[in-house]
Amino acid sequence: MTLTKRDLVIRISTETDIPQQQVLEVVQRTLDYISESVAKGDNVELRNFGVFEVKVRKARIGRNPNAPATDVPIPERSVVKFKPGKEMRAEVLKLSPGVIVAKKKEKQNSQAPTPTEPA
Repeated sequence: MTLTKRDLVIRISTETDIPQQQVLEVVQRTLDYISESVAKGDNVELRNFGVFEVKVRKARIGRNPNAPATDVPIPERSVVKFKPGKEMRAEVLKLSPGVIVAKKKEKQNSQAPTPTEPA
């Protein structure tokens, strides 16, 4: 299952009795401020959650899978990395890898097109 922004809003609204529209505004503004700071190249540190930081990937030579003999230059670029906090990392380590694999398979099966019967 995927947790969406809408799910967060509903859950917070239900637990706090604050109208969903107000919760949505706070959640959206929070996400906007995080995005804005990261876009400036600043780190965003949320205690007990994690750190968003901008890293620079070095330039490298890639390969075109359709023409492996052809080199493709990939320029250096900035990427966003997320480093989970200690508490989140500890909770994730408690997960059984089998549970994650089963959830991914379940998701793939639910997205697979169902065969249609011939007319």
